[in-house]
Amino acid sequence: MTKLRLAIVGAGPAGIYAADILLKAEKQFEVSIDLFEQLPAPYGLVRYGVAPDHPRIKGIITALKEVLDTGKIRLFGNVLFGRDVTLDDLKKHYNAVIFSTGAIRDAPLTIPGIGLSGSYGAADFVSWYDGHPDFPRQWPLDAKEVAVIGNGNVALDVARMLAKHADDLLPTEIPANVYEGLKASPVTDVHVFGRRGPMQVKFTPLELRELGELNDVDIVVHDEDFDYDAASKLAIETNKQVLVIDRVFTQWRARETGSASRRLHLHFFASPVEVLGADHVEGFRYERTTPDGQGGVTGTGEFREVAVQALYRAVGYFGSPLDGIPFDEHRGVIPNREGQVIDDSDQLVHGVYATGWIKRGPVGLIGHTKSDAMETVKHVLNDQANWWSPERPDEASVIELLASRGIEYTNLEGWHNLDEHELGLGAPVGRARIKVVDREEMVAVSNGRESA
Repeated sequence: MTKLRLAIVGAGPAGIYAADILLKAEKQFEVSIDLFEQLPAPYGLVRYGVAPDHPRIKGIITALKEVLDTGKIRLFGNVLFGRDVTLDDLKKHYNAVIFSTGAIRDAPLTIPGIGLSGSYGAADFVSWYDGHPDFPRQWPLDAKEVAVIGNGNVALDVARMLAKHADDLLPTEIPANVYEGLKASPVTDVHVFGRRGPMQVKFTPLELRELGELNDVDIVVHDEDFDYDAASKLAIETNKQVLVIDRVFTQWRARETGSASRRLHLHFFASPVEVLGADHVEGFRYERTTPDGQGGVTGTGEFREVAVQALYRAVGYFGSPLDGIPFDEHRGVIPNREGQVIDDSDQLVHGVYATGWIKRGPVGLIGHTKSDAMETVKHVLNDQANWWSPERPDEASVIELLASRGIEYTNLEGWHNLDEHELGLGAPVGRARIKVVDREEMVAVSNGRESA
């Protein structure tokens, strides 16, 4: 039976699903998989990109854990591709590699003033409140009025985390430093701006409902945004999700507001024009838009301003280039055909594949990630003629390589140690877990150098 030695770079859902699909192909191939992850812990954006008050979404981890715990996949955490291991290293030890490194940077928003102090990328803020070890422990939360630009789930997550009272986050796995930062926040008003109308939003009904359940936070919507055009009315009639979203907004419009200490304002038909201020954010200027009859919007020439002291852009995630791997700077992805990586001449790069957001961009949910991985894995299995011929395919050789470079990696047993440690920190105070945030401490706990 043919043996496939495969490296997967990135231990988020995309990489783990690809490994799972490959393991199920073992009747055709003897498969040996090593999963490399730059962080000491696995699960990628499920651990570091989902707001801590979303335990239902984090249930995905249960499915991912089952795959890792089969014992058929080796995990090498705290190993950075391009620094600790290179493409040449992988060619010496594997037949092929799948990159599933995701997208963690903020997509740009090119308007005047976007670089002012007090203007932030939502992805960075998400990484902070999720306890990502490579981000500062402190975040400047000194604004009373805040703008969030975007109409997707991330925009709502950011707005909700800013508006929500910190004590209401205590039952979750929110890191201690994040709780203290949010507790001291003086915020009173959070404004969310979207270019299109309320029936064209990108967030889900679940996300929207949760927004309306915030304690001591009024949801403010504006009647002028709900004069629906024909396309919006058709969407309500033909799309069940849009129908539910319309019902939620209808309920909110009937609510009385004014009694809460904080307000979350939703502004639709608002196209970003400029961030106002001299040295620091002082306001946000936008143009009112109107439906263009083609599913988009057009400007009306009416401009408005809102006073804010901080602004977050949540207009999408963007992939990062990898050393020695082709990269599309415009789309923020590895160029590929159905997961087969291609170079600048549109030629296949033998032995190199991609899956997940680094393959297709930051779109789609977990279901898309699974089907995406199936497409890529199909090509890996069918491309045997284009596999690399490794000099040292034995599994011990990779451990020798990391040891020779003095890399203190974490493994699956180490993740179990860290997982139990975090759960143990949370249990005495009635919390799901308390995340360890410092990278060195994560590695120490994982590798038994610190008592759990």
